[in-house]
Amino acid sequence: MPQPAEAAMRAAYDERVRAGEISDDPAQREIVRRLDALLVEIGNHRLARKASALGWLFARREKEPGPHGLYIHGAVGRGKTMLMDLFFAHVPAHRKRRAHFNDFMADVHGRIHAHRQKLARGETKDADPVPPVAADLFDEAWVLCFDEFSVTDIADAMLLSRLFGELFRKGCVLVATSNVAPDDLYRDGLNRQLFLPFVALLKQHVNVVTLDAPTDYRFEKTRRLPVFRLLPPGEGESGLDEAWSEVVAGRAVAADAIEMKGRSVPVPRAVPDAARFSFHSLCEMPLGAADYMAIAARYPTIFVDAVPKIVRGHRNAAKRFITLVDVLYDQKNRLFLSAEVPLEEIYAAGPGTEEFEFARTVSRLTEMQSADYLEESRAAKAPAL
Repeated sequence: MPQPAEAAMRAAYDERVRAGEISDDPAQREIVRRLDALLVEIGNHRLARKASALGWLFARREKEPGPHGLYIHGAVGRGKTMLMDLFFAHVPAHRKRRAHFNDFMADVHGRIHAHRQKLARGETKDADPVPPVAADLFDEAWVLCFDEFSVTDIADAMLLSRLFGELFRKGCVLVATSNVAPDDLYRDGLNRQLFLPFVALLKQHVNVVTLDAPTDYRFEKTRRLPVFRLLPPGEGESGLDEAWSEVVAGRAVAADAIEMKGRSVPVPRAVPDAARFSFHSLCEMPLGAADYMAIAARYPTIFVDAVPKIVRGHRNAAKRFITLVDVLYDQKNRLFLSAEVPLEEIYAAGPGTEEFEFARTVSRLTEMQSADYLEESRAAKAPAL
């Protein structure tokens, strides 16, 4: 693999700016400068390793440690993942790996389990699985790039210091993005004192830098997406998939639950700052204002799929939908909503109190699509999560 130019990252960044794909940002350019310097160091180290491979012909040489990596942290939506992608594309090494950190650790635990099975079958005498697993990982990739570095699992926390102690000794170079500084990893976690040696080890082998861009570019991008979608016949719940994909921005989506006085409110799909529900799960289940308040408080952005035409006999669903919109409006949540009919046609249950209340709901839903509302929404001002 050829050695990269000294400004490979800068050239790629400039090209994206010229193409209108990104906005030129001074804070991002500082990260670009650091990543360019690291690319050159990785290239030089790779060439040195090749030279040392022949060193046994003349004299035995000690293994040289790899270059210091980079740990980039900052608020969500500031471009960390985009910069990581550019960097990884230009890394001058065949043995490189880019992974979501949780996926990498799942792989590690799988390898450890496989090693213990081999030990039980008598196929290996290595009782400690960490050194051979680390050796295999290093043989496959000596440049590791992790997006969204976050430690929440105690099994991961207890393993990281030993695993990366082995990897760093072998010359591994780590580049990671995260929403939190190293000192805030696994904060308030169980037995956190046993995790702190990894934090110290990490800071010995990476340079820590903050991406302090003033703009949440992910929100800038999603604010241009329609927040209301009228579903063509047969489209079902896929109408908001494009907007959901942009808001998720490659993060791991998982089910969640909100505990409410001895019961649990299920959240079918969520990332830390957004949740997605069907109309059925929110308005045709026994939920009330307190439940909606808890959902609104946890997630600045809410998706509601496939709101139907509410006909006679479904007034409870209408009441819940009115309450839901009132809560989200009052709490300044950003709402993405798809419906099978235009907003003003959703309520069709006949005369009654809900008919008059629904006129307010339509007015609020219309306002929640406005630029002014979105500018003031909690999603626009949400801190890093």
